[in-house]
Amino acid sequence: MSAHAAGSGHFGACPHDCPDTCALRLQVVDGRVTEVAGRADHPATDGFICAKVAHSPERIHHPDRLRTPLRRIGPKGSGRFAPIGWDEALDEIAERFGAIAAGPDGPQAILPYSYSGTLGFVQGGSLDLRFFHRLGASRLDRTICSTAGEAGFRASMGAMVGMDVARFADARLIVLWGTNPISSSIHLWSRVASAQRRGAMVVAIDPYRSLSAARANWHLAPLPGTDAALALGLAHLLIRDGRLDRQWIDSHTTGFAAFAERAGEYPPQRVAAICGIAEADVERLAALYGGQGPSAIRFNSGATRHGGGASATRAISCLPALTGAWRHAAGGMLLSSSGWYPVDWDGLGRPDLSPPGTRSINMSQLGEALLSARPPVRALYVYNSNPAAVAPDSVAVRKGLAREDLFTVVHELFQTDTADWADLLLPATSQAEHFDLHKSYGHLDLLLNPPAIAPLGEALCNSELFRRLSRRMGFDDACLYDDDLVIARSALDWQHPHLAGRRWEDLERQGWLRLNLPEPFAPFASGGFPTPDGRFRFCLDAGEAARRGLPAVPDFVPPRESHAADPQLAARYPLNLLTPPARHRLNSSFANLQVVAGDGAPRLEMHPQDARVRGLATGTRVRVHNDRGSYQAELVVSDAVRPGVVVSLSLWWQKHAADGWNANAVTSQAVSDAGGGATFYDCLVEVTAVEASP
Repeated sequence: MSAHAAGSGHFGACPHDCPDTCALRLQVVDGRVTEVAGRADHPATDGFICAKVAHSPERIHHPDRLRTPLRRIGPKGSGRFAPIGWDEALDEIAERFGAIAAGPDGPQAILPYSYSGTLGFVQGGSLDLRFFHRLGASRLDRTICSTAGEAGFRASMGAMVGMDVARFADARLIVLWGTNPISSSIHLWSRVASAQRRGAMVVAIDPYRSLSAARANWHLAPLPGTDAALALGLAHLLIRDGRLDRQWIDSHTTGFAAFAERAGEYPPQRVAAICGIAEADVERLAALYGGQGPSAIRFNSGATRHGGGASATRAISCLPALTGAWRHAAGGMLLSSSGWYPVDWDGLGRPDLSPPGTRSINMSQLGEALLSARPPVRALYVYNSNPAAVAPDSVAVRKGLAREDLFTVVHELFQTDTADWADLLLPATSQAEHFDLHKSYGHLDLLLNPPAIAPLGEALCNSELFRRLSRRMGFDDACLYDDDLVIARSALDWQHPHLAGRRWEDLERQGWLRLNLPEPFAPFASGGFPTPDGRFRFCLDAGEAARRGLPAVPDFVPPRESHAADPQLAARYPLNLLTPPARHRLNSSFANLQVVAGDGAPRLEMHPQDARVRGLATGTRVRVHNDRGSYQAELVVSDAVRPGVVVSLSLWWQKHAADGWNANAVTSQAVSDAGGGATFYDCLVEVTAVEASP
């Protein structure tokens, strides 16, 4: 097998924001990708991939792919462009960036904006970061997905580490908490289904009866944002009923007494009232979780996107520590496996190149930054993201993008919603056209992605574009010109024990390598957490709690937009909007593919009780609105949502919606209790028929 071959095709890696990070096999005929499939020889991928990525050939060779640099010729937001050459485009960027950097506001008036359009080390966060650090641009705090959960998990566990996803197949109880793996992690679901067929109990905790919740043995639907209260209530009952592993607690944890005191404040009656569920259900779940193991929790970022997201993560992480579930390879919890990889993040991004005191701007507050930051943002460079569609409070974001004095560059595969507001629009490569190295946040393997075809048209990958920009800016730092292979090989500490016995040459030959971790992997059977003392932390000391912006002991932080926290707001906007991913979409990726056309128009699901009160029926065109904005959708009356909650599976490009908006027209720029995370699901709205709307 050649260095780039997998069976009868080329090997590759899925770059998308998904924990499965599949090993791919690409068939190429006459320079065209004709098929993308999962590699059967990669255990985590197991020979199959999701329906989204299976349609990659359509995406790679889509007739709407950008193929040449473009300059705006119409009004801002009109989406009207004319072709220019790369030299002209790069000269203009260098000239504009240079003038801004030399101006009164300095280089911090330039803001890069990127996220997980690709998760590769090379194309997702290397020369791009080095370039903007060297330029002295504002730093971007990349918070839009997982930082609330990270803040909570690190407080308890010390790092983003957890159980091996493969071991879910051996669990006797599986709790899917705020996650829908059928849509967003199908290889986890295959293991859950395998365990279920062999008698495991599967519990889904989700305000919405998702595809996964519908197939669970039991679906429990608490009110959005009340997860911490539920976790503390479960802890209360585990402690009350003696369903604890005291030997493991005493040997491998710290702060149990303080946590037990806090859990004592959450008896089942109080928890039932907060969560909007039956007291008997709290008792039942505690009995299940404290019963015969091993028990595994898959917790996901969906349950962190509210004002108390970090606290919720922290409280839930305490449950496997109470029962000693970590003793078992098939026990414990998984939020992310990314912390097992020995990544040299500072070497990749070179933050030392950034001048001391450079400001950081939270990407979840882009609208506010574009409209009111001081010094003002005068240039925006967007890549690996589509903020006009995906950032919270898109009304404010679009107002910012519409500024005539804002110079905006977008590097993209397609003319997205954000691209319509660009001054310069640059063609990007797809994963099939560039080189990259990937880790996973769901399994424990490294994956290599060599290019399978040449770049289409004049498309450039991120790394090459930033090498060319560095030359145009006259930067002479050698690290700005590293080639892709050098970047990939230096991204990891190959002397780390987790890579012992692993060689780059084997990765080039096979396309994937498992980290040097035991099989089966029971990471904390004997403690050894990545905390200063190696112990799980039920409680933080006062100094560390203050540094992390968290209370010493986990507690319930109610959603900011809720009947409990703001009854006046809830009286005007009584419905809690949730916007989880649709099965054929991944954030705004794939939104322009034919496979997505079957999704039809944007839809909103509402419980029959709420629909009756409003005189609404399935098929009614409705307006979803609050003080921030509104968008329109087709109503589906369904008991898949609980009363008081509405669900709009997302995410549509705005230009594909009849009214030109998507669900982020109503979401908030407020951030979580720690980690600065986005709070998409902390969102109250009202719903009215379009014909009755003002």
